Amino acid sequence: MLKYSVGLDISSKFINGCLSCIDTSQKVTIKSTQTFSNSKAGFKSMDTWIRKNKKEVEIPLVICMEATGNYHESCALNLFETGYAVSVVLPNKAKNYLRSLGNKSKNDSIDAKGLAQMGAEQCLGNWSPFGKFFYELRAMTRHHQSLQEQKTVSKNQLHAMKNCMYPSKAVEKQLEKMIKMIDKQLEQLEEGINRHLQCEKEIWLKVQHLSSIKGVGILTVAIVLAETNGFELFENSKQLVSYSGYDVVENQSGKHNGKTKISKKGNSRIRRAMFMPAFQAVTYQVNPFCNLFSRTFEKHGLKMKSYVAVQKKILTTLFALWKNNTSFEENFQPKISIEQELVFSSPVSFEKAEKSSADQVGTTQGKHPSERSLYASSPVP
Repeated sequence: MLKYSVGLDISSKFINGCLSCIDTSQKVTIKSTQTFSNSKAGFKSMDTWIRKNKKEVEIPLVICMEATGNYHESCALNLFETGYAVSVVLPNKAKNYLRSLGNKSKNDSIDAKGLAQMGAEQCLGNWSPFGKFFYELRAMTRHHQSLQEQKTVSKNQLHAMKNCMYPSKAVEKQLEKMIKMIDKQLEQLEEGINRHLQCEKEIWLKVQHLSSIKGVGILTVAIVLAETNGFELFENSKQLVSYSGYDVVENQSGKHNGKTKISKKGNSRIRRAMFMPAFQAVTYQVNPFCNLFSRTFEKHGLKMKSYVAVQKKILTTLFALWKNNTSFEENFQPKISIEQELVFSSPVSFEKAEKSSADQVGTTQGKHPSERSLYASSPVP
């Protein structure tokens, strides 16, 4: 026997567990299945169940679960603190693997068995919990994004109501009141984010270093740090680029040369936060970002390709400033070669994003100037 593997399919109230093992002939055998409550009592019962069915103590054991919103976090943390090797896989990765097994049916029990087989057959990376500081910061920044989205919906509804055939004053009043309330909540939340960052002197000093880039505001820095656990998840900038979905995906086989684009298989909140800083860095000609934009635009003639290259450049620069604990200077160059820079950024293709992103620029700059400062500082030309 080579390895034990426990697959856990987690919902808000219940956890379906399957314990399997894999032998030297790569055969996976199910040893036991059981259902637990998603609570501290259930975690304790799960620990007893694992120890009872793991006959050979010296054989390694891994626990594989799928990321399910926040429902998996308490279970993962409890198992991690108990001393188990825990792997948390992304939903799309688990879905594709389970589909490859050829199962025609789908339920919680089948998913648990598939996750157990996945943990047994593959060498998955170990999960470790976020630090409390950055976990709390992430809760605030994500709530800020949620409020921003609610405000946008309310503004669109108000605009539609004012221009419809028979406007309703009562509805208009309610929407205006809701927008004012959201604005107040956003203001309070931004103050809370600032206070939270300032409560750790070392982190606050680094935040000031990162926000020294013209166009990068405190909220932008807070989002990036919150989504990356203070960059603790990464050993190099290439891992950060992949995690954020800026890595390049090729589509080529034989004589076929399809479009090459960024994967977008990563943290969309980071890419969202990088949009306005990239736009402002180019607008106010901050180097090396402006030079990168000019080179890529001259080569491809597509603004959105060049803006995405700048987004990635700003992100890797933030990573370098954080790791080196230094402030930004014009023409600052992270430890990444120009050849790598062009490989990562130049082939990026946006088929539908050019129009939507242009609309977003117009909306952010023209109609709602107050919102622009949320993600980017207000640079002086």
